[in-house]
Amino acid sequence: MLIKNRTPEIAEILQNEAVRLRKQVYGNEVFLRGLIEISNYCKNGCYYCGINCANKECNRYRLTEEEILNCAIEGYKIGFRTIVLQGGEDNFFTDEVVCDIIRKIKKNCPETAITLSLGERTKESYQKLYEAGADRYLLRHETADKAHYERLHPEKMSFENRMNCLKNLKEIGFATGCGFMVGSPYQTEENLAKDLKFIEEFQPQMCGIGPFIPQKNTVFANEEKGTAELTTYLLSIIRIIKPNILLPATTALNTIEEDGRVMGILAGANVIMPNLSPKTAREKYNLYDGKAISGEESAEEVKKLEKTMEKIGYRVVYNRGDMREYRKEDENGSI
Repeated sequence: MLIKNRTPEIAEILQNEAVRLRKQVYGNEVFLRGLIEISNYCKNGCYYCGINCANKECNRYRLTEEEILNCAIEGYKIGFRTIVLQGGEDNFFTDEVVCDIIRKIKKNCPETAITLSLGERTKESYQKLYEAGADRYLLRHETADKAHYERLHPEKMSFENRMNCLKNLKEIGFATGCGFMVGSPYQTEENLAKDLKFIEEFQPQMCGIGPFIPQKNTVFANEEKGTAELTTYLLSIIRIIKPNILLPATTALNTIEEDGRVMGILAGANVIMPNLSPKTAREKYNLYDGKAISGEESAEEVKKLEKTMEKIGYRVVYNRGDMREYRKEDENGSI
């Protein structure tokens, strides 16, 4: 099996092929997305997550509509043309509230794509968000194995519903993203193989993966964290499975390794999501312990990112960064 029998030599071969394919589709461009973490209230009790509803130690916050809009406008002024609204499944953010926010961002930030990552909702809800102007939706499936899913979530959460939500998002017309944790409790090589097979069959436009990192107030507080080595290995495989996928180098990867973002880009990723949230919110949105948080203002962080990417031969771009078409090379290497 490709995962079980991996070696540094195999990893290098996969990495080189992933980079070749990524460059064929996207050149040396790395897309920036402005991330706004709108709330750490959540109705769910996912066992791995630091903002789950059972965590009484979580310092809760909820951004106001004005705060969210101000963050988006700040990002727009810097140059971002994709805004990501991420949060727990907070009942405060009804369809009406979220649709109003979407419309206001679209009005104040022309030509901006909006990505939502707000968890499981009904198909009717997703339809309303899409019609209000949302372009993309990221919903991590966490694991494509039902039995494994049930060991990571309380009984009231349904593997079937999670998968049905992803299907609904795609049917509605969202650019749809899925994703999973690497090294989560009880995970096997067979589970990861199922995740890769699911990505191959579902054909998402985006995929967010990152290492599992324990959070001290969860039932998995003492579990081993995932590794950057396996995470980057899987990033390369995902790029090969779908050469034109939008693939982030995640904050979690940057948390377990100081140069995690660089490692992710060099493994085949092509998206980075700097945080536009107010500093106080960044500190409270603790899905896991030790989250890499820049103490800088957003504009300063972006300037540093530009220099970091230039050093490894890439350049950050601020446009919408939509998924591009991919066509296989013919035998002569032309398209």
